[in-house]
Amino acid sequence: MAKPSTRSLLQSRQAELIATRKFFLLFIFLLCSLALYPYTEGNDSRYYIFRFLGAGIVFLSVYAVSFRRSLLLIAGLLAIPALLQKILIHEFDASALSLLRIALSLTFDVFIVVVIFRRVFSHDKPTAETVFGALCIYLLVGFSFASAYGLVAHVQPHAFYLDPVTNLHSVPDRFDFIYYSFGTMTSLGAAGITPVSGEARSLSVIESLLGILYLAVLISRLMAAYRINNPPPSSLVSGSESEK
Repeated sequence: MAKPSTRSLLQSRQAELIATRKFFLLFIFLLCSLALYPYTEGNDSRYYIFRFLGAGIVFLSVYAVSFRRSLLLIAGLLAIPALLQKILIHEFDASALSLLRIALSLTFDVFIVVVIFRRVFSHDKPTAETVFGALCIYLLVGFSFASAYGLVAHVQPHAFYLDPVTNLHSVPDRFDFIYYSFGTMTSLGAAGITPVSGEARSLSVIESLLGILYLAVLISRLMAAYRINNPPPSSLVSGSESEK
């Protein structure tokens, strides 16, 4: 039998490394998307680079939930409208097709969050990768609520009020909803944008409660279990010495 070449071994190791770092890669892409969003206005090269970054998030989200063939199939079908939103027709408009596209994209985000949530918090012995999975959930929830606020504003054009003192435009766009979503979820508040309708206010309360409970209960529980199963080297040394 022929021995595998060094190049094939390196490629297999790289593929194995990527396969075991799904959540880490998705977290990096989500964080970059959040950090680079303000610099993508206009139609220059940065804008198109950001669109392809959004497409990368969609593909990584599908790859992150590819634990079973059925999940991969469902995620692949739901990813089509998400790709359309992030690459071709990114902005909100007043058409029924836009409403359907945003709703399907939101469904994709919720599906990814649920699958990753079940995967991460079903582990009895969490690892660094499961911690990154929990962080991905937090960021994905923020983006999902931003899409939900977009749906509310689509149905109710005056659901949100932009203060003209702190805003250069009067109609909220996608980044306004992202800013408001993460400001609400972290309980920091989003200055300059205010929910006006009852539906917008109710959704804001729900996100705020979910953000607080997620950090206070689930993340703290996960980190406590991670520290128990992955003690620092110093504690291992001291423990072995005490046994002697």
